[in-house]
Amino acid sequence: MQLTPEALTLAPILVIVAVLWVTEALPLAVTALLGAVACVVAGVAPAKEVFRPFADPLIFLFIGSFFLAEGIRLHGLDRRLAYGVLSLPWIGERPGRILAGVAVVCVVMSAFISNTVTAAMMVAIVSGILAAVESAADGRGGRPAPAFATSLYLCVAFAASIGGLATPIGTPPNLIGLAFIRDQAGARVSFLGWCAIGVPLVAALATCTVLVLQRLFPSGVGRLAGVESYVARERRRLGPWTRAQKSVAAAFGFTILFWVLPGLLVAILGADHPVCVWTSRRLPEGVVALAGAILLFMLPGDVGADGRPARVLRWQDARIDWDIILLYGGGMALGELAFSTGLAAGIGRSITGWIPAGDWSGPVLVAVAAVVAVVTSEFTSNTASANMVVPVVIALARATGADPLTAALAATFSSSLGFMMPVSTPCNALVYGSGRVPLRAMMGAGAVIDVVGVIAVTAALLLAGRLW
Repeated sequence: MQLTPEALTLAPILVIVAVLWVTEALPLAVTALLGAVACVVAGVAPAKEVFRPFADPLIFLFIGSFFLAEGIRLHGLDRRLAYGVLSLPWIGERPGRILAGVAVVCVVMSAFISNTVTAAMMVAIVSGILAAVESAADGRGGRPAPAFATSLYLCVAFAASIGGLATPIGTPPNLIGLAFIRDQAGARVSFLGWCAIGVPLVAALATCTVLVLQRLFPSGVGRLAGVESYVARERRRLGPWTRAQKSVAAAFGFTILFWVLPGLLVAILGADHPVCVWTSRRLPEGVVALAGAILLFMLPGDVGADGRPARVLRWQDARIDWDIILLYGGGMALGELAFSTGLAAGIGRSITGWIPAGDWSGPVLVAVAAVVAVVTSEFTSNTASANMVVPVVIALARATGADPLTAALAATFSSSLGFMMPVSTPCNALVYGSGRVPLRAMMGAGAVIDVVGVIAVTAALLLAGRLW
């Protein structure tokens, strides 16, 4: 089958965009816009078709989620959660339990707010903990080994990236993968359906991460004096819950409830029940996210400097990561054009001609998708990795007669598992910038977690495929 003229025109555009994404010669969002503009100018498709993905409903899920995350950050609910977990009696001043507590906080927060924001906040908290421990050391064996600081910082970076896999909104590659799966594989994964895979996977990966870091970077002491007093002091500084914090919690709880409710109703009543049909059509995730975000601009906040009660969130305080929005829209536009012009099918057939003979449907394809996504994410952003790898995996699955859903989900999950290099994720870059993480330590621990991640993602998706 010969490629269409549009596919032949699109091919070099995709190559140039991929090179620019990997090298980051231009900002990622600018490269995405450049690819979309080039497609219109080169005649691949009309402007209306090229720019349609920029108004995809999942864009508004991004926007609503960004508003909610900003409300949580602005009013300190993230710090309240962090110090609440670290003050649990079970954790105390035991090094291993502190490491596990840091992992739990990072995982829970990054499931709903930006992985980078989570890592930035936890780097500050970990720095405070280490300062308290080192100032309380008595000089007679109470000071932990330098490797313990490395383990804490790496735990922040790795757990923040892992936690983003728990929910569809945890990290941008999740929504990018889901959009390709919906549009090109013809499957829809609900919020609850994603969590049914993501939450157990995150729990397993986070546990393995803590165990690996404990093994590679032992603290050398049995107790870290000063942690309990530091956490208690910081928690007292937070004071009682404010009205704004209660309002943010209410808006967030409302959003989570209606994200999960349609899936629960389907499990209880069946997909064909009129109530389930209504909720599926009228309450998609993007609409619910916007409704929760709008509540932040309506619910009462704290009293302002002028003595008047303010709203929880003001428009001038609301931040949107437009680079993610534009990168998502541009990547989706290129991906959809790759399928509509037939280029993706041609790539899939070409790849099948290169690979050795054998059964590439099922476990092998899922594992290959996971490995390729992890390797790609080590050298470019997770978002760019998802944009590049997921469409190719879907095309390859179609060419080999395999199930595109499980392979595409494996690539989507694995796009967030680059742990070896400071440039792999912003979380890695943040902790590397602390000066307490040697590059060799990050590469060694990251390589182990990469391997564990590929195995865990492959096993989880194969199990999910059997259950589906």
